[in-house]
Amino acid sequence: MSKRAVLEELYQDRKLSDGYPDLERLGVEFQASSQGSQEELLYTPAFMQCVESLIDLRSGEKSVLVMGCGPRPYAVRWLTQHGYNARGVEPVGSSVESARGFLGDLSMVVQGGAEQIPVDDGSQRVILMESVLEHVDSPQKALSECMRVLSPGGVLFIYTTNRWKIRLSGYNGEYQVPFFNWFPDSVKESYVFQHLHYEPALAQYNARPAFHWFSYSELCRLGRSAGFGSFYSLMDVVKPENPLVANSRLRRFLLNRVRYSPWLRGLALTQMGGSSIFMVKRSN
Repeated sequence: MSKRAVLEELYQDRKLSDGYPDLERLGVEFQASSQGSQEELLYTPAFMQCVESLIDLRSGEKSVLVMGCGPRPYAVRWLTQHGYNARGVEPVGSSVESARGFLGDLSMVVQGGAEQIPVDDGSQRVILMESVLEHVDSPQKALSECMRVLSPGGVLFIYTTNRWKIRLSGYNGEYQVPFFNWFPDSVKESYVFQHLHYEPALAQYNARPAFHWFSYSELCRLGRSAGFGSFYSLMDVVKPENPLVANSRLRRFLLNRVRYSPWLRGLALTQMGGSSIFMVKRSN
């Protein structure tokens, strides 16, 4: 039987709008088998070091919310071990249960999404949103929710997809399709459709694949629309001893030259910092 015939047969007894059979279950199983990289043990302290150059966490509530924490929330565990009042938010019920078991505490992970965060207004000083914003239905609504739950002067850190990132390998971190981030929007949408209905391995069995691809300026625009007052890239706040640059002489060399030149900074933001941003809520 040809591949086309196999794909057509999928929907002989089910509606096309139902999508690929058991996609959410497949996604949870794939995530559980692949997540847990020790990279989080490097990136979480590195990102928090950057956050603490923007907000003083030595006094007051050290509340940190980790969005989309997944079934193995290493970031939540590290934060808790280092004195932060950390909680995870995860949209998939089975992943919530796995995360609670991983942490050994039912209260440390709540079920919810970025567009409806189940915490009180102004209750968080920091929100970490890594690899989440590209998957939500409405980035604008997600940022407005983050704005709501952050306390005055609070910081939102976002790590997401980069529309302009150039990688010689073509790897984009989301789709098993080289140079996907450079495709026209209509072609991207066609691959999203193919993934959701016929070939779920295209985007690693994700029931909500990456719909959105951003530039740094687009993230600033979305943040301003949500009410955030200041924006910083990694290159603006990273310190020489930070693990993100400490072991790279080239990165340290470039940082010293692009930070204070608007044109060079703008060019660098298409590559070095285009997928990450710190948004600060005004204090008043």
